Amino acid sequence: MAHVKLFTTGYCPFCTRAKDLLVKRGVSDFEEIRVDTDPSQRAVMMEVSGRRTVPQIFIGSHHVGGCDELFDLDHAGELAPLLAG
Repeated sequence: MAHVKLFTTGYCPFCTRAKDLLVKRGVSDFEEIRVDTDPSQRAVMMEVSGRRTVPQIFIGSHHVGGCDELFDLDHAGELAPLLAG
């Protein structure tokens, strides 16, 4: 399974939805970087994603984007192959 990394906050409902979908798709271990508890990570997130909002999701080296893009991939049948690596 590909490495999954998410930049999140503890109060973001979209972050929760994205994590729930990943768990539903069999991702039991993902790296979560909380930008609300470590503000320096927001600058890192913005540098690697080009975006300011959370969540920002990476599967392997692929930048998925946010929650909507993750769900779009799932609905298109493209999430499972990406997760499989």
